[in-house]
Amino acid sequence: MAVRAVRGAVQLERDEAGHMDEQVGALLTAVLERNDLTADDLISIWFTATPDLHSDFPAAAARKLGIVDVPLICAQELDIEGAMPRVVRILAHIESDRSRTEINHVYLGTAAALRKDIAQ
Repeated sequence: MAVRAVRGAVQLERDEAGHMDEQVGALLTAVLERNDLTADDLISIWFTATPDLHSDFPAAAARKLGIVDVPLICAQELDIEGAMPRVVRILAHIESDRSRTEINHVYLGTAAALRKDIAQ
């Protein structure tokens, strides 16, 4: 079993806690499903949010999905002029038998423009 990293992102339509929970929950669910993972396969998850998001911690969505015994941390993304607004990104460290090329990175909706090279 190898340690792998899975990337993902989602752009929120608005800065509201319920909307963030819904969208980040959808992102995490897609990452798990597209990589045939369960919460037991997760080692840790880093969340970043653009500076225009203030309504909640993105990690709260993971806890609401039942991911309760996995270390989670939130940080603020760099405030770069012209960057896509209202974006939550994740970097999940996992245990998997998949090779790096078999890992499915998940960029939902308009966030797919952030990484056209790896977005699924």
